[in-house]
Amino acid sequence: MNTVNEQVVLKWPESLYSEFERKPGEEKRATHYCPGCSHGVIHKLIAEAMDDFGIRDRTIFVSPVGCSVFGYYYFDCGNFQAAHGRAPAVATGAKRSRPDSIVISYQGDGDLAAIGTNNILHAANRGENITVFFVNNAIYGMTGGQMAPTTLEGQKTSTSPTGRDTSLTGKPLHMSELLATLDAPVYIERVAITDAKHILAARKAVRKALQTQIDRKGFTFVEILSTCPVGWKMDPQEAKGWLEENMMKVFPLGVFKDQVKETEPLPVPVTPIPAEEVPEILFKGMSAFERTGEPDWGDVPERYREPKIKVAGFGGQGILFLGALLSNVALRKNFHVTWLPAYGPESRGGTANCNVVISTRPVAAPLITEPEVVMAFNGPSMDRFEPLVEPGGVLMYNSSLVSQEPVRDDIENVAVPATGLAVELGDGKVANLIMLGAYLSHTGMFTEEDVNEALNAVIKYKEMLELDRKAVARGFQYIRESQ
Repeated sequence: MNTVNEQVVLKWPESLYSEFERKPGEEKRATHYCPGCSHGVIHKLIAEAMDDFGIRDRTIFVSPVGCSVFGYYYFDCGNFQAAHGRAPAVATGAKRSRPDSIVISYQGDGDLAAIGTNNILHAANRGENITVFFVNNAIYGMTGGQMAPTTLEGQKTSTSPTGRDTSLTGKPLHMSELLATLDAPVYIERVAITDAKHILAARKAVRKALQTQIDRKGFTFVEILSTCPVGWKMDPQEAKGWLEENMMKVFPLGVFKDQVKETEPLPVPVTPIPAEEVPEILFKGMSAFERTGEPDWGDVPERYREPKIKVAGFGGQGILFLGALLSNVALRKNFHVTWLPAYGPESRGGTANCNVVISTRPVAAPLITEPEVVMAFNGPSMDRFEPLVEPGGVLMYNSSLVSQEPVRDDIENVAVPATGLAVELGDGKVANLIMLGAYLSHTGMFTEEDVNEALNAVIKYKEMLELDRKAVARGFQYIRESQ
């Protein structure tokens, strides 16, 4: 009698980060998803497939606005963050420029079936060789539980408190059925995340969709029915039951199109443009900031060089303009710069902020998880970003509006009454430029003349330009007088 020793191996997928270092805050093992949310299970199914197919190093994950907006926290592969609904367009660009890559568009129903309907229709109709995972929870989960195009008839949401009235808003959109009417897609299936049986079926669909793309067969689409306990105002177990009893009746599971076997592989794509030629093509004719020399930090102290800066506050404080102006100044001094604005996709307590990286070398990524400099214009921004400043870094805060004192003693804490000083100049709106002047004065990075040169280029109104110059000068003066 032969005996077989079987061993079950449970392991974390290599395609998911073991710790989510890109996620702000101290807890690097917890996701940002709500308890009972299905995104974690779906992430695991995709990551395991990436591992087993050996495609992690050539996978590009595209996540637009929605609960999955921070996909780059979790997936250890190439990542793009797309504008709301535009993930199929971004995925198309990624696939056509790097045809050997495996491109995943990961979208919710408020994203794909609403603002992004035209994008998904045309990508599917063109037969783009990408894979789309469509997470359908019948609601706008991230932004407060509003009615979505997939909301069921009679379903209560924050914007349909008495239930969806289809005589006013139409009936739920069935995206799998709609896309299956097109000629080009080769594989479309709807699955669900509830019990083990349905999860195994979803696992199989995820793998088939990715394998079809690997085989260059064309467009694949997997719709995944998912729970949203918080948006539905249910506990996780109740939400699973509601999905099975209600959503599956409206959105029946099954394969809506499968032409994989009879479809021939797409032609081998033309060799893409060599990477070294891309910058020349992209920036051809852009001479506004043509470098006139090499960047040089000069006498700037070592601790202030190559800064990664986060500017944060609330809307109307000129946060994004401060970052853009500082970037403009640095460009004019021949530095490499990135400026990345953030419009607060986190609906619960988010702040408006932007990232600025200034370097003597090309900047590989504009994302900043551990800033060396934080300029906080209000209390919530101070609370959120002070813990993230690298030891030895600089925290500059608007002491006119920030009532709390810094708690860190391993960083430089610089209080600037920016709003108060701006009011003294006659307009509280220039507090941002006072803070900019104070930062540059504190670090010695650039001069008043450098900032004025940039202001001359971007400010067209004489009265505004004069006030902006005074604000920058007041920031420089404040630091000189206080040190």
